[in-house]
Amino acid sequence: MFKPFLLTGLLITTMATAQDKMTPELLWQLGRVSGEAVTADGKTVIYGVSQYNIADNKSEKNLFAIPLSGGTARQITQAPGAEGDVAVLPGKKIGYSYKQQWWEMNEDGSGAVQKTNVEGGLQNIRRSPDGKYILFSKEVKIKKVAGADFYPDLPKSNVQIYDNLNYRHWDTWEDGNFQHVFYATYDNGQVGTPVDIMEGEAFDSPQMPFGGAEDMIWSPDGKRIIYVSKKKYGKEYALSTNTDIYEYDLSSRTTRNLSEGMMGYDVAPAFSADGKYLAWLSMARDGFEADKNDVVILNLATGAKTNITKGWDGTASAISWSNDGKRIFFLAVIKGTEQLLEITLQKDPLQTTAKHIRQITNGDFDITGIVAQAGNTLVVTRTDMNHAAELFTINLPKGNLQELTTVNKATYDKIGMCKVEKRWVKTTDGKDMLTWVIFPPDFDPNKKYPTLLYCQGGPQSALSQFYSYRWNFQLMASQGYIVVAPNRRGMPGHGVEWNAAISKDWGGQPIRDYLSAIDDVSKENYVDKSRLGAVGASYGGYSVYMLAGVHENRFKTFIAHDGLFDLKSWYGTTEELWFANWDIGAYWDPANANAYKQFNPSELVAKWNTPILIIQGGIDFRVGIEQGLQAFQLAQLKGIKSKLLYFPEENHWVLKAQNAQVWQREFFNWLKETL
Repeated sequence: MFKPFLLTGLLITTMATAQDKMTPELLWQLGRVSGEAVTADGKTVIYGVSQYNIADNKSEKNLFAIPLSGGTARQITQAPGAEGDVAVLPGKKIGYSYKQQWWEMNEDGSGAVQKTNVEGGLQNIRRSPDGKYILFSKEVKIKKVAGADFYPDLPKSNVQIYDNLNYRHWDTWEDGNFQHVFYATYDNGQVGTPVDIMEGEAFDSPQMPFGGAEDMIWSPDGKRIIYVSKKKYGKEYALSTNTDIYEYDLSSRTTRNLSEGMMGYDVAPAFSADGKYLAWLSMARDGFEADKNDVVILNLATGAKTNITKGWDGTASAISWSNDGKRIFFLAVIKGTEQLLEITLQKDPLQTTAKHIRQITNGDFDITGIVAQAGNTLVVTRTDMNHAAELFTINLPKGNLQELTTVNKATYDKIGMCKVEKRWVKTTDGKDMLTWVIFPPDFDPNKKYPTLLYCQGGPQSALSQFYSYRWNFQLMASQGYIVVAPNRRGMPGHGVEWNAAISKDWGGQPIRDYLSAIDDVSKENYVDKSRLGAVGASYGGYSVYMLAGVHENRFKTFIAHDGLFDLKSWYGTTEELWFANWDIGAYWDPANANAYKQFNPSELVAKWNTPILIIQGGIDFRVGIEQGLQAFQLAQLKGIKSKLLYFPEENHWVLKAQNAQVWQREFFNWLKETL
C-alpha cells in the first residue's frame, strides 16, 4: 500500500519482533531497483528490478509498472536478460533496448516487438523526439595495436604494441577501438545507413569506462545531437580531465564545441523543454577530478553562458530540468547525506545565482537518483544504511517523501534494523567532524562490542547514507560489530575547502581524523578497546596501510582492499595520471619528496606488527596488482599473520555474485579469527 514515510533525526531502530539478521547471502538476494521513466500522462512509473542468482553467477533485470499514486506493481517484461534505455513514446508505447537491439511495447507490457536487427548490435540507444532517427553508439577501429594489425602475415601473434600512454584504462587494455556516436534514419524499425559523427577520431563518446546514454542526447526538436567527449589522445588524455560538450547539427553535418575554453570536466548535458537552453555540470580546473561541480547554463541562441552555482559552497550532481523549464533540480551531499535541491531560474536564466537555490529534502537518507517529474511530484530513488534503493515520490512544494515501491519489504520485515547515530567529533585541529556510528540490531549498551573503523575510498567520495552490496554497514553491524564511519577531510558535503583539503595531504590530517574518530567513540563503555579493527578499500585501503604504521597498537586487525601500498610504484602503473599528479605529484619532482616519504605506507613498515587481510583485483589498473602483492609479501616476510585474497578477473570492485560471497565470507572469517 501507498503510505507516508516519516522522517526522523535518528534512523530506524531495532524492530522488536525481528528474529533474523542480514547475511551475505540475504544481501545478494535483494532486488536492486532502478527508476526508468514516467508515462506521458503522468500516471504510471516504469522501473527496473535486477535480481542476482548466486548459483548461476549472473543477474536478471525486468521492468515493472506502478501507479504514481501508489498501489500494486505489475511486471511488464519477463524475457531472460536485461532491458534498458527505457523511453516513453507517443501512442502509449514504451521503447527499450534488449540484447543490443531496439524494442517497443505497449505501456502494459503487451505487444513487445523487436524493431531493429542491426548486425553487431547497438548500444546506448535513443530515438529522436520526432521519431525519425535513432541515436546509438558502437566501437570503431581507429588505431593499430595488435601484432596482426601491423603484420597481417602473422595473424596468430599475441602481442600489443604501444607508442603512447593510456595503453590501458580501469580494467581494459587499449585495443585501438573507440566508442563513437552514430545516428541513422528510423522508419518503424527500418534503420538507414548509420552516420558516424566522430568519423576518424581517436576519441571516445560515451566516455570510457563509465559513460553511458547520458553522454549523448537529442535536442527537443530532433535536429541536433549533444555529446560528451574528451578529445585528447595518449599522454594528453592520461594527464587531463578536460571533457567538452559538443553539438552536432544534422542538416549541416557540422560540430561545434559548446564548452570551448572551459578547461575542466564538463558532463551531463540537459536541454530545457523548449530547447532554448542547455545546462550541464562543470568543473573549473583541468586535472582535478574531484573539483567543485557547478551548474552551467548556455543560451543556445546567443552563445552566452553562466555558472549559476558559483557562489554556493557545495558540489552538484544529477541535474534535471523541471517540466516547465522554470527550475533545475539537482542532488548534493550535505553533511553526510545526499539531498534534493532546486534552482529557481530567473526570467533571464543567466541571471540566476546561488541565492536562488533551495534545499527540498532533509533527513538521514540519500536521494540517489532523479527519475522524472509529474506535476508537483518528483520520482526519485532513495537509500539509507538500513535499506537498499526504492522509489519514492517527493511533494515538491513541501519536500515530503512517500515510499512508492516496496521491492525488499518482505526481507526487511524479517530482520533487525541497525540503529545509526550521527556523532560530531573534534579533530586534532579543532574542527567538528561528522561521524556515523552503526550499532548491531540487538545492541545492548551494557555490553562491550568489537568495533570497526571504516575508511572510505575516493579519496573524495562522500560517506553518506549509501547502501553498498559489499561495504555494507548493516551487514557488518548485524554480525555483532559497531561500525565507526567518519566524514574525514576530503569528503564532499562540508564545504569546498573541506572537500579539497586532502590533496597533497593524504597521510596527514585525514589519517589524524580517522584516529580522532575511533579514539572518541572508544570512550564509550560499550566499545571493547581491546578489539578494534580498521577496514577499507582504495584510498581506504591506503588508509589501512598507513594506520598499520602509525596506530600505536590501537588496532588488533586490519583489512585492506585494493589499497595503495607504495606510492612510487603506484604512480608508475596507474592509468589516470591526472589524479596522481593532482593529489600527490610526480615522484621525481623534489617538491613532492615529503609525500613520497612521510605519506607512503611502504616507508612505515618497520612499525607493522598487526594481522592484516589483503584483497587485490587482478585487472585493477587504477591500483595495480603490485600494490597488494608488495603488502602481502612484506607482511609474510616480517612474520605478521596475513592472508592474500586475490580475484584474477575482478577490477577495483568485486562484481560477480559468487566472488562477492567469497569476499564476504573471508572478510567476516578474518574478523572472527583476529578480532
